[in-house]
Amino acid sequence: MPVHNAEIAEILYEVADLLEIEGENPFRVRAYREAARTVENHPRSLAEMAGEGEDLTRLPGIGEDLADKIREIARTGTLRQAEELRERVPPGLRGLLGVPGLGPRRVRELHRRLGVESAAELERAAREGRVRRLPGFGAKTERNILEALGRKERPQRFRLSAAEPAARALEEHLEGCGAVREAVVAGSFRRRKETVGDLDVVACSQEGRRVIEHFVAFEDIERVVSKGSTRSSVVLKNGLEADLRVVPEESFGTALLYFTGAQPHHVALRDMALKRRLKLNEYGLFRGEERVAGRTEEEVYAQLGLRYIEPELREHRGEIEAARQGSLPQLLAQEDLRGDLHSHTTATDGRSGLHEMAEAARERGYEYLAVTDHSRRLRVARGLDERRLREQMEEIDRLNEELEGITLLKGAEVDILEDGSLDLPDGVLEELDVVVCSVHHKLRLPEREQTRRVLRALENPNVNILAHPTGRLIGRREPYELDVERVMEAARERGCVLELNSNPERLDLNDAHCKLAKEMGVKIAVSTDAHSADELANIRFGVGQARRGWLEREDVVNTRPLGELRRLLRREGA
Repeated sequence: MPVHNAEIAEILYEVADLLEIEGENPFRVRAYREAARTVENHPRSLAEMAGEGEDLTRLPGIGEDLADKIREIARTGTLRQAEELRERVPPGLRGLLGVPGLGPRRVRELHRRLGVESAAELERAAREGRVRRLPGFGAKTERNILEALGRKERPQRFRLSAAEPAARALEEHLEGCGAVREAVVAGSFRRRKETVGDLDVVACSQEGRRVIEHFVAFEDIERVVSKGSTRSSVVLKNGLEADLRVVPEESFGTALLYFTGAQPHHVALRDMALKRRLKLNEYGLFRGEERVAGRTEEEVYAQLGLRYIEPELREHRGEIEAARQGSLPQLLAQEDLRGDLHSHTTATDGRSGLHEMAEAARERGYEYLAVTDHSRRLRVARGLDERRLREQMEEIDRLNEELEGITLLKGAEVDILEDGSLDLPDGVLEELDVVVCSVHHKLRLPEREQTRRVLRALENPNVNILAHPTGRLIGRREPYELDVERVMEAARERGCVLELNSNPERLDLNDAHCKLAKEMGVKIAVSTDAHSADELANIRFGVGQARRGWLEREDVVNTRPLGELRRLLRREGA
């Protein structure tokens, strides 16, 4: 099986960390980290690119030496250099990299000055007060190390949907403090990444201590890790860590910019500032001692000669150059959507009936909702055979005569069988408004077979949309092996649409694939795959992912009014 980009990046990150522990040249260490970021964010498989003889040095930050290492990983699944470093650096020392607050540089200092080679030795040194005596550590760092070592194991990342309730509750709690002008959860949550490591909260206030006391009184806190005059760190009852920074109004914009990240984006902004003889940090944008911006993010970007960059774009993937050129996308907004093209009812595995789904869609301001229950192959979902599907179609026709302000579209989510044929006959598919096809079984086929299977399904003239195209479940199941670029080429040629599934466990397509689809001219349907009326609200997660993928209104088919949508789906008439 081909090596995934994430696996290649993980090895490169590990090499960077181990080289830094050994005291290697910082420029060489940085080169490995930048290469790892390039690999993990690239929409195409680098293993495939290497296998096909493509020039990897054309990628940002990849020289010939690093290209050779990527080829070695792609070919063997490992890297001899990484294996040699693992032999030289003690295992316990490598394990210390997992302690929050300890990067490779600090691990090196602990090893060099105190002889620390394991978590147990580190804990002993901290309890004996030896860590605080090291340059750059201090008593606070020592306490934080002890706290980190004593924490219960918890998930490294939380799905965005799991972090959202706590984030919103924290914002509401802080804004209930009379001393707070504004509170925002920044970091990866604000950038709408599909997973969140912790919550970085920025509050605007002149009364730091009062805000901190209010913060630590939040009812869902399990433990207060630290509490100062303007900063505090807590662990919530769900295991998420939340870090608060209280800043004055004149620094709120730059603090929000800094803590929103991503780090490569902010580093690039700092470099731009330096070229203008300015200094950018979390406290403001300065010319000498004079603060020239800092109250808002907008004024900081303006001082750097840039248009405002939306948080979802701040990943250092071309957004700064686009802002400089005035070519940033007008990102999709939730209010742009006129309907949802993937939903289920109690006819199969849904939990809401047709009428309830229609009412919920109308309440959301939608013009249409496609009812796309499963086909017969998915027995666990009580999938519809041809007879039951026709009965549902008749029921939808009756409901459409009664309903006002919403149109139900007759559809089906049809299984793609192993040979690429569809699970229902063309005769009934021709009568539907929307045909969604998807893979639900035989997920472990080799890439060539899986790709051939999906391509054959897209050749069916009745197919409109390919749902959850890579089959992943975030944190639970890797994508199946698929040549996504070939599938996109076929979709473009056929006029088929790829789905961005808004289920927060899927968010499939991912953001990089959304950007690739846009670049290739492939249209996207941002849909929920809702199995209940409440799940129609999951559309917000899909919109966030679409924005991370640079998608605009014209890239998304369900921003069209019904008549135009029917024509786009090659279904004429009303």
